[in-house]
Amino acid sequence: MSRWRPPAEHGTALITREGHARLKHELDELWRLRRPEVVKALAAAAAEGDRSENAEYTYRKKQLGEIDRRVRYLSKRLPLLRVIDTVPSDPQAVFFGAWVEVENLADGQTARYRVVGPDETDARLGHISIDSPLARAMLKRRVDDEFEAMLPAGPTRFVIVEVGYRAPL
Repeated sequence: MSRWRPPAEHGTALITREGHARLKHELDELWRLRRPEVVKALAAAAAEGDRSENAEYTYRKKQLGEIDRRVRYLSKRLPLLRVIDTVPSDPQAVFFGAWVEVENLADGQTARYRVVGPDETDARLGHISIDSPLARAMLKRRVDDEFEAMLPAGPTRFVIVEVGYRAPL
């Protein structure tokens, strides 16, 4: 059996202005700060002699490879992304960049999400990808609209409580 895998599907090439700035900052930090530090540490580890039994050398080589891989990805991905920072013509409906509060109809719990691009998803912040099943199910819906999303736990029904395009307080 070979190790070949088909290339992963590229997510939607949309991003918010904040997400784009965050990715540019990450690229800049990796390239200007972290990479030179790791290269310097790698050179110091290589100078210690026998590289075959040098754990520090092996670790730094792996770390440098991870940084280079991320830099290469960001360098290719950033030019492809389209920054969306405008409010849609219908601000009462859910579109890219919307802050949405939904209520789970089964248990009455509410949750607040922001629909963002796949490059800036963050569960801690409530940012969900526009490609996710929940975001796809709520697109173009309005306040008091019910919808069903196919989640890992199974189909779940929600109702939209609030839609906005400014960050909640």
